[in-house]
Amino acid sequence: MPNNLKGKAPVLVVLQMTGGNDFMNTLVPYTSGLYYDSRQTVRITEDRVLELNDQLGFHPAAAPLKDMFDAGDVAIVQGIGYENSNRSHFRAMDIMHTAEPNAIATEGWLAKAIRQLDPEGKDVLTGVSFGRGLPRAMAAPGVRVTSVGDLDTYGLMTSVDIKEDRAEAMDIFKRFYTPAIGSGATMSYLQQTGDDVLTGIDQLQTVPGRYKSTVEYADNPIAKSLRDVARTHIAGLGTRIFYVQHGGYDHHAVEMPAHEKLLGELSGALRDFMDDLREHDSAEEVVVYAFTEFGRRVQDNGSGTDHGSGGGAFIIGDRVEGGLYSEYPSLDPKTFANGEDLEHTFDFRGVYATLLEQWMSIDSIDIVRGKYEQLQPFRVA
Repeated sequence: MPNNLKGKAPVLVVLQMTGGNDFMNTLVPYTSGLYYDSRQTVRITEDRVLELNDQLGFHPAAAPLKDMFDAGDVAIVQGIGYENSNRSHFRAMDIMHTAEPNAIATEGWLAKAIRQLDPEGKDVLTGVSFGRGLPRAMAAPGVRVTSVGDLDTYGLMTSVDIKEDRAEAMDIFKRFYTPAIGSGATMSYLQQTGDDVLTGIDQLQTVPGRYKSTVEYADNPIAKSLRDVARTHIAGLGTRIFYVQHGGYDHHAVEMPAHEKLLGELSGALRDFMDDLREHDSAEEVVVYAFTEFGRRVQDNGSGTDHGSGGGAFIIGDRVEGGLYSEYPSLDPKTFANGEDLEHTFDFRGVYATLLEQWMSIDSIDIVRGKYEQLQPFRVA
C-alpha cells in the first residue's frame, strides 16, 4: 500500500472515454510534417498547441489538464495498446474491460480487483459506478457492486423506482453481453447482482445532504459523475474503486468542434474534481485513470478520423509523478500497424498491473493473466 496516506486506503477512479479518443489530436506532435500532411482537415495548428516540449503539446481545449500536468499531477501514458489491436468498438472495449485480447472472458478486471479487496462480498459499496449502464469491467459472478445513474436522482427514488431502474439496466446488460459471453455467464452474474444495490441505498441516499463545497462543477455528464464520486468519497463510505464514463469520442465526422467540446468538458471536470477533493483533504489517496478503447487512424477522412490503434491514457493525482511515460508512437509510415495506424508502444495490461500493484496493493498476475512491464508513475513518499 502507498506510504503516508494518513491512514486512508488508496482509491482508484477509472474514467472511460468511450468511442476511441483521437490521441494524435489530444497530445499533438505539432512539429511533425507527417502529422500535417496526414491531417489536412482534422488537425491542431502549431499556433494553437499548448506546448509540453519541442515535439508535443496539448489540444487547446485541454488547458486545465495542461495546468495539472505543469503542476506535476498528470502522467501521460503514450502508445497504449496490444498486439493485433481490434478496431471494433464492442470487442476493443471488451478487451479493455477484461484484460483478455485473445479470448472472450467472463470477468472484468476491476471485478477481480474488488474480489481481492472484499473476498467475502460483504460490501456492495467497495465498487461503485456512476452513469448509465453497468460497465463490464466491474462485472463478475459473485462480485457485488453498486451502479447508479446519479446521486441526486437516486436519492429521490423509492425502492420500487430503484428496482425498476435496476431491472432496465440489467436488461440492457443481458441483451448486450449474452451474444458474447453466453446466457449462462450473463444470467449467473445478473442473478447475483439484481437486488444487491438495495442494501446500499440508505448509505448513498444520505450522501448529497452531507456534502458542501465551494467548487462549482459544469453542467455536463462527466462533471456530474465526478462530482458524485467526490461526494461519495468525501462521505467516507469505504468505496475503493469508482467507475465513470464520458461518451462521444467516435468522431468519424465533424470531429473538430465535437472533440474540442469533449476535451473541454473532460479537462474542466478533472480539474474541479481534484480541487474539490483537496478542499476536503481527500485528494492524496485518490488516483484517476482515464482511458479509451483505441486511438484513431493517422490519416483523417476529410471530416473526422476512423478507428485505429496506438492510443493514450492519463494517470492523475497528487501522488502521481507527472510527465511523459512510454514513447509516443513512431510517425514513420513503415512502422504503422495495418499500414495506417499508430503502433502501440506499451501494453495496456502493464498499466493495469501498475495501478493494481503499486497503487492499490493488489496482486495483478491473475487479473492481467501474466507479468507485464510496469511504469513508475507514483511519487515515493
